[in-house]
Amino acid sequence: MRDVATSLASGSPPAATPRGARADAVTLPIAAARTLHLAAQGLIAPPRRKATKDDVLDAIRRMAQLQIDTIHVVARSPYFVLFSRVGAYDPQWLDQHLAAGRLFEYWSHEACFVPIDDYRLLRHRMLDPAGMGWKYAADWHAKHQQEIDALLARIRESGPVRSADFARAAGDKGNGWWDWKPEKRHLEVLFTTGELMVAERRNFQRVYDVAERVLPGWNDARDLPPRADAERELLIRTCRALGIVRADWVADYYRLPRRPYTDALHALADAGELRPVRVEGWKLDAFVHRDLAASIDDAENGKLVSTVTTLLSPFDPVVWDRKRANALFGFDYAIECYVPAAKRKYGYFVLPILSRGRLVGRVDAKAHRAQQVFELKSLHLEPGVRVSGRLAGDLRRALQRCADWHGTPQLEIGAAPPELAAALREA
Repeated sequence: MRDVATSLASGSPPAATPRGARADAVTLPIAAARTLHLAAQGLIAPPRRKATKDDVLDAIRRMAQLQIDTIHVVARSPYFVLFSRVGAYDPQWLDQHLAAGRLFEYWSHEACFVPIDDYRLLRHRMLDPAGMGWKYAADWHAKHQQEIDALLARIRESGPVRSADFARAAGDKGNGWWDWKPEKRHLEVLFTTGELMVAERRNFQRVYDVAERVLPGWNDARDLPPRADAERELLIRTCRALGIVRADWVADYYRLPRRPYTDALHALADAGELRPVRVEGWKLDAFVHRDLAASIDDAENGKLVSTVTTLLSPFDPVVWDRKRANALFGFDYAIECYVPAAKRKYGYFVLPILSRGRLVGRVDAKAHRAQQVFELKSLHLEPGVRVSGRLAGDLRRALQRCADWHGTPQLEIGAAPPELAAALREA
């Protein structure tokens, strides 16, 4: 059988692999598929103790990556994703893990915090960034090579810098998010090519330093795996992080090349990394990562269920792939903060509501930190979701925990289904 890693690297589809295991594959109800996914993501049970600093790192390792976004009408997304899994914790722990070198930043799904052990798996992108699209400003790099080289030499000699260390030209006030100063563009080019790394964040601003100081033990000649091996490992990481996968999902998680992955997944099943399953209502083959194979029967029989009720960030792995969220949860979700206000259906920064294995609704929220108010501008339940006493109680406790963690303990409920609004106010 042709090696899957060679096929992934070459771009040609792997040769057909034996499908004998499919005949005996268990057929799972969709609820079981959801449960296996949530178990893989660390959303199967609420935290049973106070969070520790190690819990933060463990949660990131479980997800394999933690997407970064700067919007902060509520806690910035990476901090919020962690709260959904570990409960109340000190956000500085994430910053400290980065500064201690346990994490690094790079383009994996999008800009993400990634466990430092996986640097070797993404290093090929730094060495050959031409295929990264808008993430690599090749024209800018070519046009400003001399200035970029001079900036790199300055950092190597004088130490780390932030974009804020460079003033705009007189009279230049900027014009929006992407109207960056030339030095910021230079820094981002050097970050994408891996010559600079993010050494730490100060007030969420990147501090850039040369890679040899941030990661002094790395040696490409000694430590870089073959590209095909790295892509195979990223595919396995994806399957472990998602718990259950289909071929049409796996490229998105690490932004792998868009190509057919059915044969690659079957090859991993042949190697013992995955277990083939069927899921009711799906035409495509499905696979469960081996770490969850022992949980398949319990998920199928309803002995393993998610008891978590929490809010999710728009950049949470559970919802960041719209097709996957729809297939698993019947939840059609698109973030609307980049949509003109008049065209928004639900609101600016809408948080999906996860409750006991289902995505039951969404809430447009804002933390008014000075006033200590957590505002629910609007709360929408999904069609068919019934307002029960248990759901109302679960939501009230989840919303209050979230508000308390933000330091905005007063809940202010705006537009919501009348029956739910009343139940939330009475709870």
